[in-house]
Amino acid sequence: MLYRKRLILFCSFFIFIACNEVQKTSFSEINISAENNTIVEVNIPEAHGNEIIADNINSKIQDMVIEALHIGNPNDDAVSKSIKESILSFNKEYNTFKSDFPETEQQWDAQIDGEVIYESPDIVSIAITSYVNTGGAHGSLHISFLNFDAETGHVISNKNLINDVEAFKKVAKPYFSKAIAEKEDTVNTNSFNLPLNIAYSEEGLVLLYNTYEIAPYSTGIIEFVIPFDEIEPYLVFNSF
Repeated sequence: MLYRKRLILFCSFFIFIACNEVQKTSFSEINISAENNTIVEVNIPEAHGNEIIADNINSKIQDMVIEALHIGNPNDDAVSKSIKESILSFNKEYNTFKSDFPETEQQWDAQIDGEVIYESPDIVSIAITSYVNTGGAHGSLHISFLNFDAETGHVISNKNLINDVEAFKKVAKPYFSKAIAEKEDTVNTNSFNLPLNIAYSEEGLVLLYNTYEIAPYSTGIIEFVIPFDEIEPYLVFNSF
């Protein structure tokens, strides 16, 4: 009888371990399009595993893609409810533009790509790169980082990535100065503020300033990486 109980406990333990392994979040790349679409391409990661965690991650990625494809006021009630609907709406806006200006040679296009740039038991970092051209002098390139709590799928804000911002900034400032060494004429160097986009990567913590964030369009994107071993004491999440 005792042997039987031990056997049941032994089997239950391995079933529990196996279930946890199955529930581990994984990612695959998906391509999303819509009927008669020829000007929008969307390639993004899709989370799988624990349904709640995966839904939280996928929902946030979807919202970011929808926002990138939206034409007009982002607070408009007409914002699409899905990526496919956003693609259709983008195509519709372009067709309306062509109808209003039949002689124009301007073309619209949009390319959105997502990539998982870091995974650990604690945190998942994803980069979403969007390029949207609606016929202006140049298209709009924007990179957004999303950091997720690996145990819940909830987004981690920048303020919850770093436990001592002022100490962290002292380490980051020399890297910032090096990154803008050839761009100081266009970048305001009087003050140093952390960017809107910070994420984990295999090389270290990535800090990225999009165009117009601290400099004019001509300066382009400013990006640099700080190795983990230099900032480990200031990170809320382990880098291993």
